[in-house]
Amino acid sequence: MRNQSVTSNIDWISIVIYFVLVILGWLNIYSSSLSGAPEDASIFDVSQIYGKQFLFILFSIPIIFTVLAVEAKFYEKYSIIIFAVSLLSLLGLFAFGKVIAGQRCWYGIGSFTLQPSEFAKAATSLALAKYLSDVQVNLREVQRQLQALFIVFLPVMLILPQPDPGSALIYFVFFFVLYREGLPGWYLVTGFIAILLFILTLATNNPYIVIGLTALALVVNYYRSRLVDRNIFASILMFFMVAAFTFSVNFVFNNVFKQHHRDRFNILLGKEVDLKGVGYNTNQSEIAIGSGGWFGKGYLEGTQTKGGFVPEQHTDYIFTTVGEEWGFLGSLMVIALFAGLILRIIYLAERQKTKFSRVYGYCVAGILFIHFFVNIAMVIGIFPTIGVPLPFFSYGGSGLWGFTILLFIFLKMDANKVNEW
Repeated sequence: MRNQSVTSNIDWISIVIYFVLVILGWLNIYSSSLSGAPEDASIFDVSQIYGKQFLFILFSIPIIFTVLAVEAKFYEKYSIIIFAVSLLSLLGLFAFGKVIAGQRCWYGIGSFTLQPSEFAKAATSLALAKYLSDVQVNLREVQRQLQALFIVFLPVMLILPQPDPGSALIYFVFFFVLYREGLPGWYLVTGFIAILLFILTLATNNPYIVIGLTALALVVNYYRSRLVDRNIFASILMFFMVAAFTFSVNFVFNNVFKQHHRDRFNILLGKEVDLKGVGYNTNQSEIAIGSGGWFGKGYLEGTQTKGGFVPEQHTDYIFTTVGEEWGFLGSLMVIALFAGLILRIIYLAERQKTKFSRVYGYCVAGILFIHFFVNIAMVIGIFPTIGVPLPFFSYGGSGLWGFTILLFIFLKMDANKVNEW
């Protein structure tokens, strides 16, 4: 039987949304980085940020064709090799990496830089999909759980020392993918409780209050449970585990976190107000977004943007340009585009004929979602600043190419499902 054409089965809805987001992203980068009059600017001027980004967009086109030209089975067959090469690229940073703003996250190539952690997300997704698609893998077994988590945390262990906590945070989204494939729910519940306890301990600045509330909750739960479900030893063990974790929060916060991380958490929790120091970015971001109102000030008319009040506005804070110049309705349109793309990927993932393709699709959706969610939460002040870019919007070739490869590998798999049995 002759294979059907992959291009005739490509999901054009996802591709259209992708290009719309990329174009809108460039328009906002152009607005946030334009220093003179628009008529004096050239989009091909690579000495300017908008010129470089335009070049990155042009280079993404041959990347798309290359990804789509490769046989879909290649990504599954060589997933472990791709993952190994990705780990080596992360490891090589410690010897050959370029330090920028105290982070050794890039390889310097002339005036350009390349960030391997942006490509490691796709490589990790492929490796995890390959492992989980093995018929012998049952995530109800502890050994299989540990092996899957080992794949996820290998790149994290190489990214954290760079240090790049923002990129490392992204990998926690794989827990949801693992849960979808059979990981026991208590992993997610435990993670949520740990985050809640961490925030409560920092907010109250008194671990005894948190421990007291935990003890009360355990007692209430014990007496509300049916007689056959009661386990006094499990409740006592849980209490001591929570107490130990709670008492360790201050030690971790004061001795493991760096000062700028502590400052950002304190500002988020309302314990410090430093509008001229570490809280300046977030404060200016909120002002810029709030000033846009319902309809915005108009393209290239943002006073906060033109005044350069928001630092790094073309990278992590690019959404402030959307909020100021396009207003609430424009911001809602961008959010709807991201939500549409993510939901479309989930829909496509569910209709895959192979487990490998399905798992990879969920990885793609999860990575895009956590980037989108954390970045916007960061710029509106409900999440600490940790350097998570907005996909297809934030300036940078590595980010754009990494997300492009991540997405189009899946679109290739989806188009090839007509040839799967």
